[in-house]
Amino acid sequence: MTATVSAPDAGTAPGPERTKARRRSGGGLGRYILVRALLIIPTIFILVTVVFILMRSTGDPITAALGGKLPPAQLAQRVHEAGYDRPIIVQYFEYLGQLLRGDFGTTFTDNQPVTQVLLTYGAATLELAFYALIVAFIVGIPLGLIAAYYRDKAQDATLRIMAILFYATPVFFVGLVLKLVFSIWLGWLPVAGRASTSSELEMQTLDNKTGIYLIDAFQTGDPAVVGDVLLHAILPGVALGLLTAGIFLRLVRTNVIGTLSTDYVDAARSRGVKESRLLRKHAYRPALIPIITVIGLQIALLLGGAVLTESTFEWKGLGFQLVHYLQARDFVAVQGMVVLLAVIVTLTNFVVDVIAALIDPRVRY
Repeated sequence: MTATVSAPDAGTAPGPERTKARRRSGGGLGRYILVRALLIIPTIFILVTVVFILMRSTGDPITAALGGKLPPAQLAQRVHEAGYDRPIIVQYFEYLGQLLRGDFGTTFTDNQPVTQVLLTYGAATLELAFYALIVAFIVGIPLGLIAAYYRDKAQDATLRIMAILFYATPVFFVGLVLKLVFSIWLGWLPVAGRASTSSELEMQTLDNKTGIYLIDAFQTGDPAVVGDVLLHAILPGVALGLLTAGIFLRLVRTNVIGTLSTDYVDAARSRGVKESRLLRKHAYRPALIPIITVIGLQIALLLGGAVLTESTFEWKGLGFQLVHYLQARDFVAVQGMVVLLAVIVTLTNFVVDVIAALIDPRVRY
């Protein structure tokens, strides 16, 4: 009898080439994550340095905030006690040391640590950014698919113009128009604020408040409070969300058109697959990859737009508070908040880059 030796199952015993390929793939991802993580350090360092130089170019923070409000001798004493009369390079390295200890400074106007200001008002800005992203997805992605489906036709041209208008129109102007139409003329939606006074009082009674009104409203168990919070969120969410929706619309359209012109889609089309099915089955998911990769950049855009949106709708978040500190010339508070926001944006971009690399291996190389 002759013994037969069966070949190893390719699915259970990968050969050397497959093993090497897996190692190369894993190494590529690990190397990519390591490089992106290491780039965080110089990025934050440059941001901190630029913010410090810009803030100090206006003079010392005490003179900027209290100049003309105190006698010259008392003002000079305050400047000396705070160390702002020392060489700028000494102040810079001392400021870096404070940041490494987690000390972002103390506001002049209300004597609060900047980190406490972030915790107090950050939840409101986070909630507004969440609403804006939902609006951007709901508006931008479907309209991008429609524009790609009707490529180079009247519908496509109209949607492309809309995308430009969404992105180019100042967010505060959009907010004012929305308030004028839906709050003043029609009376459908609240004109400002995050919730009515009665709803805020009911949420204040909670023992485990989060500061995110939608979560707190659900914790009350009162549908009226939930509805009130959502009604207050519609106009600011739409005003800020349309800014990002214009970008999503253009990205989805461009990538769907590119996918529909690939060889495998042409092969499916030649087999008689309908165009609408090709759009849903073959072009939709690849078009979402660039959306994920730019979300990190959109966080910065949303935070910048939140400054104007929160001021327009009296939405008391970081943007609203930042304008207050700017008007009070409280540059220590402004500097600390800008640095904190820059760190948040940098870390968010890192997380989004990692997610994009996991979804699309091409990003790693």
